[in-house]
Amino acid sequence: MKAMALAAGKGTRLFPLTGEVPKPMAPVVNTPIIEHIFALLASHGMQKVYVNVHYLADALLDAYGQTSRINGMEVSLSREERLLGTAGGVKRLADRFDETFVVVSGDALTDIDLGELVAFHREKEALATIALKRVYDTSEFGVVDIDAEGNIRGFQEKPPPEEAISTLANTGIYVLEPRALEYVPEDTFFDFAKDVFPQLLEAGERFVGYQGDFYWSDIGTLSAYRQAHYDVLSGKVRVRIPGEKRSEGLWIGEDAKIHPSASFEGYVVVGGDAVIGRDVVLSGSVTVGRDCWIRRGATIKSSILLPGSTVGDGAYLEDCIVGHGYDVRPGEIIRGGALIRRPPGR
Repeated sequence: MKAMALAAGKGTRLFPLTGEVPKPMAPVVNTPIIEHIFALLASHGMQKVYVNVHYLADALLDAYGQTSRINGMEVSLSREERLLGTAGGVKRLADRFDETFVVVSGDALTDIDLGELVAFHREKEALATIALKRVYDTSEFGVVDIDAEGNIRGFQEKPPPEEAISTLANTGIYVLEPRALEYVPEDTFFDFAKDVFPQLLEAGERFVGYQGDFYWSDIGTLSAYRQAHYDVLSGKVRVRIPGEKRSEGLWIGEDAKIHPSASFEGYVVVGGDAVIGRDVVLSGSVTVGRDCWIRRGATIKSSILLPGSTVGDGAYLEDCIVGHGYDVRPGEIIRGGALIRRPPGR
């Protein structure tokens, strides 16, 4: 079976983090989001996955090449010279899909059972199936109304909770028959939710929504990015955490150097080749990326350090995202926000 991972978008709501890397390459517990997606697809027997890339495309192409094998699965990246939308991006590669296939966001975190989703789609003999997840705040999502049999009756884009027709969010995970792409024009910016799916309803096509017990986050904001780390480390989402598990809630990467006086509380993952100095305190939910250096007496609470960042002696960080290569000065106290690389000379 084949799949397509959508990885062309800009991820603007995750800025400034996505000013440095494309959102699919943003790491969650030291693994790029898209690699979590690759692992999910491979674990459900996908043989080929196609990936469209556009924003900061070279970062993805440098990491994975145009064609590679990942987890035994053939992965092909295709540069989209101009953004074509979720449906337009799939339509551009329509000749690759000659049977039932899966579409999934390359920048969302999920552990959905794709086998169960596809089986539901086939049982319903649907042209298109949307995976749905119940949410509390509908104003951040497109929501879908279904009947008792799972048939889709209507859509609503980011309604206020008091006006929402449903609390079931469109996750951007679809099972499609190739014929569904006949509703997408060639070489045109076209979106599944806004453009294709209303046409399917109007045409009376067999179109259903799937509800299952799975984790899903679109990681649409910096707070959601931090929450995704906590959810992984606390076991709420079934993905692999890299490193050796030393104790309950502590994972240590290869060749990491940790001073015996360092202390850990809560959930902590330390990346490969990282250095944790004397009397460092890591507490809450903390991810330390590869090649990070946390110097003597620093305290880090509920924060994410991306690869290559450093924290100076006695610094204090809480609820922070520290960008690639960022240098936190000795003694600095920083609470909240995302820290990106300082300009030279500052």
